[in-house]
This record gives sequence, C-alpha cells and structure tokens, in this order.
Amino acid sequence: MAKSVVGLIGTGNVGVAAAYALFQRQLASEIILVDKNHQRAEGEAMDLMHAQPLVGRVSVRAGDYPDLAHCQVIVITAGVNQKPGESRLDLLNRNAAVFREIAEALDRHAPEAILVIATNPVDILTYVMQQLSQRPARRVIGTGTMLDTSRFRALLGDYYQVNPRSVHAYILGEHGDSEVPIWSSAMIGGLSIMHHTINDRRFEPKPMDALFQRVRTAAFDIISRKGYTNTAIGLVIAYLVRVILEDQRSVLPVSVNPDGDYGQRDVCFSVPCVVGAHGVEYRLPPEASEVERQGLDASAHILRTSLQDMTIDS
Repeated sequence: MAKSVVGLIGTGNVGVAAAYALFQRQLASEIILVDKNHQRAEGEAMDLMHAQPLVGRVSVRAGDYPDLAHCQVIVITAGVNQKPGESRLDLLNRNAAVFREIAEALDRHAPEAILVIATNPVDILTYVMQQLSQRPARRVIGTGTMLDTSRFRALLGDYYQVNPRSVHAYILGEHGDSEVPIWSSAMIGGLSIMHHTINDRRFEPKPMDALFQRVRTAAFDIISRKGYTNTAIGLVIAYLVRVILEDQRSVLPVSVNPDGDYGQRDVCFSVPCVVGAHGVEYRLPPEASEVERQGLDASAHILRTSLQDMTIDS
C-alpha cells in the first residue's frame, strides 16, 4: 500500500465511526487521531490497533497538530455541543472559535492537506473554514448532502426494487431542513424517474414526497431512537477520503461555494462536484426546475442569514 496518512480531529461518535471505517477498509497506512481529550484519542487508537491481525497493517495513533504534517487528508469532526438555554447563534459563534483555532494550527503544521469538514452545521462551518484557512477553497470540502443523497438513493432503490447504486439522484442545497430533492434529473438506468415507468411504477407526487420526507427527517428519527447518528456518516467520510486519496475524480454532492451556480455566491451548500487528489476539480450543477431553483434560493438564504449574524474573523 502506498504511504498515505489521514488525520482525524475529534474522537466523538462521528469521529470514531469515521476512524473505524477508514481502518477497516485499509484506506490509509497511518491514521492519526487528535482530540483535546488526548487520553480518549489514545484509547480509541489502542482499541483499533488491537484489530490489526483481523484487518491488516494500518497504524493508528493519537497525536497533536504537529503530527499531522504529512497528512494528505484531515477530517474535522470536532465541535462543541449546545448548552441548555444557549441560542443557535451563540453555538455557531463558539464553533467558529473552535474552527479558528483548528485553522491556525493546520495552516501552520499541515498547509498542503485537504480538509474534509463533517462537523454540523456542515455548510456553515465549511464556509467558516474556507474564510479562516489560508489554503485554496477547493481544498476545504464539506460532506454536505452526501449522506442525504445516500439515504435518498437507498429509499428510491427500495421503492423501485433496484440496486441503490443504479439510482442517480441528488439532494442538494443545505444539509438540513431546507435541502432540496432534484427530481428533474433523477434517473434509474438512464431513464428519468419523472417521465418513465420503472418496474411497473410511475412517478407519483404524493408517494415521492413522503419518501423525501423520510430522507429529511432521517437524522431526527435515528437520534430519537439511539441518541445520535454516526455509522452512515462515518462511511460517507471514508468514501470521500478514498476518492481523494485515489484521485478518483468522482462526482459527489459536497458542500462548496457555488460561485454563481443557481445564482448563489458567498455561501456553501451542496452541488455535485468532481472530487480528486487536488480537492474539488470543478462543479457539475444539474438542470433544475423552477420549483427546485426556488428551493435552492430558500436554502441559500437560510444559510446566508446565519453567516451574516456570526462572528467569523478573529
């Protein structure tokens, strides 16, 4: 295996799931875990290392920012939790302060690494990191609606009784309540879902809207049962890291500055992008209906409003 080093900042539920997925798939020769609670990072590294005889030779260790100097990719899952009675804006500003510290440390110790942002609200914090870091914006990528899109394709695959990998459909915009299903470009086997009968099933607005609502409320439904989400987003992170390390140039719905796509700027939200070893190579926004464009406008407005109220600069 070629020498590849991945850093992971934050060893909470999501960070551990990502580390496990990276380790189990042998996507890097070395994984470095960084956390303010260094003992926690050490414990998670030790736990994974004991599975080497079952997986293969992948080094996992706890470290600090200077240890990330040779990382090709650094995943950020760190953040602060909301305190009782704390406003959403106060929480965002505290997370921005955390990201300011991380950006300064990573610019100093790992300026060439691609940063993968997974901390929520991922679109806002991806934009924050792009503003704070000195590296090009194309090298700061949010996981965006990769998970939402995966959920969407899984449910559509079940509905039409086909392998979800044969479903090509996107959730775009915010990773959150204002996300937008792009029905107008959704396809199975090259056939438009909206305009063709597939496996004796035609597109019907009510069942499709109900399916989308299951996508939109998935995180709430999971959290209400187990307290958090982590395994699917851990796999999403591992998939994105693999695409970067292997320079796959895959098309993924990641959070970036749309730079004029759908008429939007000065915000980050999900647009399909070609992703490879240099980060985001270019964007491939699909055609969207007028209703879908209105949804993306609303999504961008919600995100931009939050950003305008935040304190980002030091």
